[in-house]
Amino acid sequence: MKTSAWVFRLRFWVFAVLFALGFAAPWDSVLHLDGRGPNAHLWGWSAAMLAKSGAVQIGAAFDLLLGIGIALALAAAVLRTWSAASLGPSVVHGSDMQSGAVVQSGPYRYLRNPLYLSTWLMTLALALLMPPSGAVFAVVTVGLFQLWLILEEERFLSARLGQPYAEYRSRVPRLLPALRPRVPAMSVKPRWGQAFLAEIFYWGVFVSFAAVGWQYNAQLLERCILISLGVWMVVLGVMRPANSKEA
Repeated sequence: MKTSAWVFRLRFWVFAVLFALGFAAPWDSVLHLDGRGPNAHLWGWSAAMLAKSGAVQIGAAFDLLLGIGIALALAAAVLRTWSAASLGPSVVHGSDMQSGAVVQSGPYRYLRNPLYLSTWLMTLALALLMPPSGAVFAVVTVGLFQLWLILEEERFLSARLGQPYAEYRSRVPRLLPALRPRVPAMSVKPRWGQAFLAEIFYWGVFVSFAAVGWQYNAQLLERCILISLGVWMVVLGVMRPANSKEA
């Protein structure tokens, strides 16, 4: 369990490394799996494959994939913010597993792990800007790492919370959201303002795709996403002292 707790504390850095490797695809210099040029990313590669199949024209293929990316980024931002508002930003970005009580509010009435689902949705969106081999690497490794985190958290919560959490697990699905709430709502006031600020990176990715994506310049889109990442890190740095005082 000590190893699990240590890895959990470093989870954001693990995600950062996996995403960085996905964008860089360093193995391609040896294996030559991906193409070259300004469209040597999953977005361009997939658009070219769709055009070659005769299903759509190349321009329409780019637009279709961009629309999918925008939808994925929006879904990830909404779900992530809703989760943070219900659970509390300090818990979402905390370094330790939390076991205060079973959370039965917001998206946690529909699925047990909305934060991890939102991260995977964002991974799918960002994968469009990665080289094809890097996109496959990121989607698979992020998914596997999240599955490991989920199993470790469930084991931790089962040991700490006992029967209440066992009943919650039996009613609420792990990752595929139920169409209707599976448990009664808790009287918890959502912290929407704090949640939006704490998840501003997700909203930055969505805005970048929606506003800049139509220029069909993946490098420009990547720069906007990096700016969103920098803003998010600054905001979290400012929020942490305030969250510590509240605690």
